[in-house]
Amino acid sequence: MLDFKSVSPYTLGVELELQVINPHTQDLTRGGPDLLRALEKVAHPGEIKPEITESMIELNSSPHARHDSLLEELHAMRDAVVHTAGSLNLAIAGGGTHPFHRWHERRIFPTERFQQLSSLYGYLAKQFTVFGQHIHVACESGDDAVYLTHQLSRYIPHFIALSAASPFSQGQDTSFETSRLHAVSAFPLSGHMPPVSTWAGFEEFFAKMLGYGIIGSIKDFYWDIRPKPEFGTVEVRICDTPLEVDTAAALAAFVQALAFWLLVERPYPADRVEEGLYLVYGYNRFQATRFGFDATLVDPRSQQSLVLRDDLLATLERLQPFADILGSRTPLARLAAMAGSGANGSAWLRARHEESGALEDVVRHSARCWAGGV
Repeated sequence: MLDFKSVSPYTLGVELELQVINPHTQDLTRGGPDLLRALEKVAHPGEIKPEITESMIELNSSPHARHDSLLEELHAMRDAVVHTAGSLNLAIAGGGTHPFHRWHERRIFPTERFQQLSSLYGYLAKQFTVFGQHIHVACESGDDAVYLTHQLSRYIPHFIALSAASPFSQGQDTSFETSRLHAVSAFPLSGHMPPVSTWAGFEEFFAKMLGYGIIGSIKDFYWDIRPKPEFGTVEVRICDTPLEVDTAAALAAFVQALAFWLLVERPYPADRVEEGLYLVYGYNRFQATRFGFDATLVDPRSQQSLVLRDDLLATLERLQPFADILGSRTPLARLAAMAGSGANGSAWLRARHEESGALEDVVRHSARCWAGGV
């Protein structure tokens, strides 16, 4: 049995994977372990943890009922990390990929789980030096979590376009708004949850996968969205780490407002998963990774094509009554402005590259952006 923890619904939290930079070369450095040791002596909220390679760290927020308290905590965590990194002659940056690092130079962080993943996945583990934001939103029950996991899947392209901040990889402009997701898609248990419609159905699926020896825990599913029963949440895992914390908090507010609307109004059937939802999933996901706000999506209900930007703006408008209750009009307005102007992280990074032509300068600007004037 998978017990789903009962928590207050709609609370939210985030995880942010960050780049540890050598400020002289602007390349990734193996400074993660030293930085984490130094941070153990620094007072800060939340948790700061290792990630799969030594060129990464992960910030974990506390649970929050509202966007403003989440943002306050993220600012405090950012300041602690930036100041501590500076004392070690390191820099920190957001973004979904480092523009020019070489994956084979990475070193796996020496924890048992990361070493096991490296043994299983070989070079894919080092190539997984990419940087994402995970957003948790709480549910009252496992059935609600299953419903929410499926229905939030409709908005995967919207999350991708808003968070996209990885146009460069291995020294090249990839032509994609986000190149990070290609590293995720390489894993055999990536993708989306199977079309079960109840928590009991999910438990049955989980038990089969466990019995086959394919998985050992929920962590082995690298889905774009997955239930997290030990936290009582649904975890949205699709986003690039934004270039600064204000966008990270705004994305969390968007997920929270969507969850509130979906669970209160139930605009889609709860007793079954609509067939078209996952028929168009891969196509819509690709469109968003490649073209961002200009992506052409297929609506699984109407079977009509639509422009992602238009649907995103309409969705944000639809959520306004729920944003009023949650106190999140300001962050949703921030996202609407981004969509209207096309100003996501990838656009900003490409603009910095056009200014100098040097990816080292892109990283330098990105680190300054993350520091937020600290």
